[in-house]
Amino acid sequence: MENQINLLEAIIPEVLQIVEERFMILRNIQWMSPVGRRTLAQKLNITERTLRTETDILRQLNLIEISKSGMTLTAEGERVLQGLEGLMSQVTGMKQKEQQLAQLFNIGRCTIVSGDFDQDNQVLEEFGKSVTDALNQLLPAKENIIAVMGGTTMAGVASQMNLLDSDLRHNIFVPARGGVGETIDIQANSVSEIMAKKTGGRSRSLFVPERVSEETYHSLLQEPSVQVVLQLIHRATCVIHSVGNAMHMAKRRGMSEEELKIITKGQAVGESFGYFFNKDGDIVYKIPRIGLQLNDLQKVPFIIAVTGGKAKSQAIQSYMKHAPSQTWLITDEGAANEILKGVTL
Repeated sequence: MENQINLLEAIIPEVLQIVEERFMILRNIQWMSPVGRRTLAQKLNITERTLRTETDILRQLNLIEISKSGMTLTAEGERVLQGLEGLMSQVTGMKQKEQQLAQLFNIGRCTIVSGDFDQDNQVLEEFGKSVTDALNQLLPAKENIIAVMGGTTMAGVASQMNLLDSDLRHNIFVPARGGVGETIDIQANSVSEIMAKKTGGRSRSLFVPERVSEETYHSLLQEPSVQVVLQLIHRATCVIHSVGNAMHMAKRRGMSEEELKIITKGQAVGESFGYFFNKDGDIVYKIPRIGLQLNDLQKVPFIIAVTGGKAKSQAIQSYMKHAPSQTWLITDEGAANEILKGVTL
């Protein structure tokens, strides 16, 4: 059923809003019948004109009858309303979970897509659409700098994004960190370039390693091309990033045995921005790196965290203890259901 709902939303984005509005009208007619338009409009807090348009459609569909005494459901209306109960329960249930997660993590907003990334890579397609929708809603009508992290999830998300409404916007995508040395297609440079192409924006690259020595770090900071991009990063309107499992990320980065021992001893479960967190959200290790730092997020107007899969539930919870309140979390049912198990708000 949820996949069918997603398909409907893909071709008719406003479909759920229309269904929900007409469901509320039918349900209140059932409760209050026979009921007049004025009384029902007041109950639903909508104008009589809007209600008249909707009830005329419902009457044409043979779902309601309108008489001098008021509106009532037809037998077909009763049948349709009964069928809609399950659908709306599913839709409102998802919204409730989104609100619960946002409240739990004390963040601005949460979107949950259907499925579990651990079992179905198609979840990435929904992540890509959700990130595009979020950017369309968040980005103001001006030049925007979007700083993007790298990684497998981010690369998958980038490949599934769509054109942004750019009539009044000029969007520049930049890597949020150095990443030369990783597999090319998951480097932050590559991800930001793909996002720019997919959304109709521009991109700038940062050709420096993610990890450098102190001496090399200060040397690279003197390079004019590096300075320009770092200045853009620190003026970011929005940051898009993911959250990873600690040990998986440590091994992917080829960290030393000594570093792995520190992470293991600290019982790290999550990683983001080069910081490793234990289940309580304590930072147990930090990779020296060029680019955006965790404390830089506080001054970024909009942050989008994209991550999913039941197996990442602990990692998500560990990072979200540091997430600024202006974060919009985009995750899936696999992670959401696992996080919300036994949670009382």
